[in-house]
Amino acid sequence: MPDELLQRLRRFHDHAFPQYRTRFRQLVDEGQHPTTLFIGCSDSRVVPYLITGAGPGELFLVRNVGAFVPPYESDAGHHGTSAAIEFAVLNLKVQHIVVCGHSHCGAIRAMYEDVPPAAKHLGHWLDLGREAVLPVQPGPEALRRTEQRAVVLQLERLMEYPMVRAEVEARRLSLHGWHYVIEDGEVHVFDLASGGFVPASSAEHSGSGPYHDLPGSGIPGDG
Repeated sequence: MPDELLQRLRRFHDHAFPQYRTRFRQLVDEGQHPTTLFIGCSDSRVVPYLITGAGPGELFLVRNVGAFVPPYESDAGHHGTSAAIEFAVLNLKVQHIVVCGHSHCGAIRAMYEDVPPAAKHLGHWLDLGREAVLPVQPGPEALRRTEQRAVVLQLERLMEYPMVRAEVEARRLSLHGWHYVIEDGEVHVFDLASGGFVPASSAEHSGSGPYHDLPGSGIPGDG
C-alpha cells in the first residue's frame, strides 16, 4: 500500500518548494517578520493561507479547537496558546491579531451536547466558549450566532493580556474578528460600531477597531 504522506512530502520538495526557494532562503537569512497572528480553529476546512492569500513568512499561526483564547494567567503552567500570543506580540511585533471562527464548527456544537467522559481535557477547554452559548435549541441560526459570539468573546479575552492591551491602546496593534462561512467562501468581519458581522465583500474594513472600548461583559455580534 503506497505511503501517501511520504508521496506528498516528495511532491512538495520536488515541485512546490522550488517556486519558493528564494523566499525561504531569505526567511532563513533575515528571520521571520510576520505581520499577523492568526488564531484559528483546528478544523481541516479552514485554510488560513488560502483564505488570506498569504505567502511564506506572513502569518504566525495558532490553531486549536474552537479558535479559543484562554484567560491571561500568570502562573507557571503550560499555556501553549497564551505563549504564542506573547511571542507574537512581544518578540515578533505583529501588527494584527485575527480571531477566525467558522460555520459548522464542531467545537461550538459540542458546547450544546454532552462531552464524552473519555474527553477529559475537551470539556474544560470548551468552557472558554460557553459564555457565547444561547438558551435555545441549537438550530442552524443559533449555531451561527454562537460561532460569531464566540469570536467576540475571544477578542474581549485578548484584551486581558497586558501586552496586547498596551499595544492596542498605543495603536500599534489591531484586533480583527472573523467568521468564515465555508460553503460560501465568504469571511464576515466584526464591525465594532454596529456590534455585528459584515460580509467582507461589502465591509469597509477588515474588522479592526478600537478594541480597548470592548465591553467587559455582554457579547455583541448577535446581528
